[in-house]
Amino acid sequence: MSDQITLIPGNSLNTKTPEEGRQLAVKMARLSIKLTQPDAAARERMRPVYAEDAAMLISIGQTVALEFATIARANNYWR
Repeated sequence: MSDQITLIPGNSLNTKTPEEGRQLAVKMARLSIKLTQPDAAARERMRPVYAEDAAMLISIGQTVALEFATIARANNYWR
């Protein structure tokens, strides 16, 4: 793979707010998908499949939730 993908933007999980943490979680989940399937055309072809599959959408939500839990802990739950 010639293009390097940065999986943790800014090389930090620290965010100022939970909202920023949630946005980072979504971005990290998307970057993981991009790393797993680097072919943009293939990702585009698959999008309609998972867009209509409730189980796949729930799985995506679980991935984001896991990323968010990691970020929240790294931020001491914004205390």
